[in-house]
Amino acid sequence: MLAGRPQNRAPVPLLVGIVIGSVCAAIALILYAQQPGLGGARATVIGIALALPTAAAIVAALLWLDRLEPEPRLNLLFAFLGGAGMATLLALVVNTVSKNYVVVPAFGAVEGTLIFNSIAAPIVEETAKGGVLLMLLRLRRQEIDGPTDGIVYAAMVGVGFALSENVNYYMRGLHMGGTVLAYTVVLRGLIAPLCHPLFTSMTGLGVAYSAERRGGSRAGILIGWVAAIVLHALWNTSGRFKLPGLAIVYALLLIVLLVLVAILAHDRHKLVRLIARHVPAYAGNGLVTAEDVLMLSSLGGRRQARAWARLHGGMRSVRSMSDYQLAATELALLHHRVETGTEGLREFDRRGAALLRLMEDARDAFLRRQSRPQDPPWAARDGSGFSPSHDPRHL
Repeated sequence: MLAGRPQNRAPVPLLVGIVIGSVCAAIALILYAQQPGLGGARATVIGIALALPTAAAIVAALLWLDRLEPEPRLNLLFAFLGGAGMATLLALVVNTVSKNYVVVPAFGAVEGTLIFNSIAAPIVEETAKGGVLLMLLRLRRQEIDGPTDGIVYAAMVGVGFALSENVNYYMRGLHMGGTVLAYTVVLRGLIAPLCHPLFTSMTGLGVAYSAERRGGSRAGILIGWVAAIVLHALWNTSGRFKLPGLAIVYALLLIVLLVLVAILAHDRHKLVRLIARHVPAYAGNGLVTAEDVLMLSSLGGRRQARAWARLHGGMRSVRSMSDYQLAATELALLHHRVETGTEGLREFDRRGAALLRLMEDARDAFLRRQSRPQDPPWAARDGSGFSPSHDPRHL
């Protein structure tokens, strides 16, 4: 089966990380509820209710962006809870200690708070969030295939972190009155909900660059981490200059967002080219046709294929079609990793054979489950299926 995809036995390190992230998130919420004068559990629940819609909308958008080669749900859950739990709790503890016992005593209340917000907090928070991405790089390196994956994982970490952080901000706004709460919700939930995902995406791009290089690239990760800190620091500092400063930094973040969109679009076109380049070679064993390649290279074609599968075979047929599409995409990426030297031939043989078997099983399943026998509108049915003697290295 696909490495990292849901199987009978889930990857243990991911499960451990998910549990730790959940526990850390719960501890952070308990600490919020115990803050003097902020309303306790009731205010915490209100903060969660106000923060959840924004987080849910961003997560839905990330899943939509990631639909050509969707990442394993366990990986995404690990990233989200890593941000909401591990990174949040670590940043909460380190920020509290550094502000109250280091920065403010050294520079005074006013200057120390300014230095903390502008320098110390961005470093601590981007390091904590980046640590989650480094864990993913260590545990699931084979799943990080390019900039899109780096951005998606980083944004999931950032969304989780922002969710927990917003709960605290909304509790404070609630304590200070309805006007302050409304301003806080508008600022953090509507005007700048993408800040943390954008900051951490810089580190995500560095992690993706490292994953695509044989032996990794510490320089790429370092550059991404520094860029994340700089953007975070600029945003935190913008408040000193009131509306003009906020507008300038917001415009800068908008430019960064547009650049990320361009990177996502370029990476999608690259993946389509990889499918068109590598998948046709398997037409000889009956797994694909020229029409299949066109279907696999288009989000619209994939969607229509799943709709056809649902019409003729129900939801189980849809799952088989999704498996076929994902396995074919992973096969193209596997070839690319061999070409770039990030995947060895032994692993290529093992995973390549497994992907081909999955394609054969899935293809047979969605064709066999038709309620009314009918050829798919994009593909022939006369293939012979996977041959154990087929060597994926023939390309």
